[in-house]
Parts: sequence; structure tokens; C-alpha cells
Amino acid sequence: MSPLTGGVSSDIWKVVYPGRTVCIKQALAKLRTEADWYAPVGRNAAEADWLRWARRTVPGSAPEVLAEDRSAGLLVMEYLAPERYPLWKAELMAGHVDVAFAGRVGDTLGRLHAAAAADPAAPAGFPNAATFHDIRIEPYLLHPIERNRDLHAPLHAIAGDLAGRAQTLIHGDASPKNLLRSPGSAPVLLDAECATAGDPAFDLAFCLNHLLLKGRLFPGRGRALLASAAALREDYLRHVAWEEPAALETRVARLLPGLMLGRVDGRSPVEYLDTALLQSPVRAFAREHLMRPVAALPALFGRWARLLESLDA
Repeated sequence: MSPLTGGVSSDIWKVVYPGRTVCIKQALAKLRTEADWYAPVGRNAAEADWLRWARRTVPGSAPEVLAEDRSAGLLVMEYLAPERYPLWKAELMAGHVDVAFAGRVGDTLGRLHAAAAADPAAPAGFPNAATFHDIRIEPYLLHPIERNRDLHAPLHAIAGDLAGRAQTLIHGDASPKNLLRSPGSAPVLLDAECATAGDPAFDLAFCLNHLLLKGRLFPGRGRALLASAAALREDYLRHVAWEEPAALETRVARLLPGLMLGRVDGRSPVEYLDTALLQSPVRAFAREHLMRPVAALPALFGRWARLLESLDA
């Protein structure tokens, strides 16, 4: 047995048996963050249900669930070795920016959302609004108000809109740290303990946020990262049939600056923006676009590109 790292919400172990290796995960009641952050441990059950549903819906998009103990909050999954299933975040941090893979991530998210939107029984099976509030809305959108009191109105409006929508089944943590590249370059999603009936705009914004933020850390890769964001957006939106794509995109463009602020002033700041010099432009950009939101992602991407160019000059 050996511990696996990378998350703050669970104990995760690699367990090697004769002839088979598995991953065992147990949710924590108190997450490993500097700020106090608590969440119900029953979220492991939602994760197991989502992983099974995703594998049926888009084969290969999630690891196989082998066993679970819901009373103990334990989940056993197949272990996907990093030599064969590299982590997308690790690739991005190492400088490998694959625009085509980002497009495949958007395609997979879009297919999953479209399938659940067409089958009301899918989101209905995930009434996890309380967990989603505790793990996503409060830490990323409401907690930053403590340092940004003048943003109370827009952040509360975004949070309220998210809480009031249950259009499809969302993953809730679709970020590069939870996405593997399969041997065939198909995305594999992990860590679905936030899965809930919700607004699909959240998954799209949550994933795009990390591509933009890494451009702050690596301004020289900003163009490639923004091209990845554009590919992810385009390949996702082609699946949107449950509402007007422009309406969904407007919500993403309003939510994305809120999530950017959440990763510098929220309960779980990204570890790679760890200085005031790195954080300050992100905070300023997020504040500006929360106060004066844009209606479409290309406009937001263009403004972020100009900021990165000025920082790299």
C-alpha cells in the first residue's frame, strides 16, 4: 500500500495485490486546506454512481468501479498507471500543451452533458445540491467575498443562479488534475464526488479556468493555452441542444471570472500562483469582469490574451 497525492478532499491509496493493482479512496470530513473547509463524507457514493454512469454513457471516460462501502465512505477503483495514463495537469505544467486533446476534453464533457440533459432520470438520481454548495459554491464563489466586499452582489447573483439550475448531470470538478490521457488519447475523468444535477456552465467554466490560469504562470505558453481553451469551447458547444448555446456561453463568461478570483482568494487557491506578483493580475482581471461581464468567451479570451502579452513584454 502507498498513498497517492494530488487532492485535498480524500485519502487515496494505491494497493498492489498479486496480479492486480487498485485505487482505494475515502472521503475526508475536513479537507486539507489552510482555511477550515468541511464537507459530507457521503459524497463517495455520488462519485461511484457518476463513474458507473459515465462509463456506460461514453465508454472509457471514467475508471471502472470495483467495490464500495457506502457506510464507511470507501470506494475501490481500477488503478490507471501514470506511465500509460498521464495526468493532463502534469503535461501542462511540463510545457506540453496539446490543443487537440483539449478539444477532446470539450467533446467528452459535451457528450456527457447532452446525454444527461436528454434523460431526466440521470440528473434526478444526483440530488446533491448541498454537497455542491459546500464544496464548490461556498469555497470558490462566496468565501472570496471576505476579501472583496464590493463584489458581494455579482458573486451572490452567480452563486444563486448556479444553485437554481439543474439542467443536466455535471461532474463538478472537471479540471486538468482530474483528467487523464488514455493510451488512445481519449480523456478519462476522475474525482466525481461533486457530481450533481446542475448547470453545465459550471463544468465548462471550471475546466477553462485552469487553462487561463496556467497562462499567468507561463505567459510564453499563453497563446497555446488560449488555443486549447478555444478548442475545448468549440468542441463542447457543438453538443449543446438542451438550450441556446449563446445563453449557456453567456453564463460561462460571467462565471469564469468568479472562479478565477476563487483560485486566488477562495478556500483552495491554486498552488502555482503563490506570490502577490502572480496573483495580482488575476485578481484585477477577475474583479473587472465580475463588475463588467462580457457576453461571450472569445471576447473574454481576447482580453486575457492582451493581459498576458503585456505581462510578457
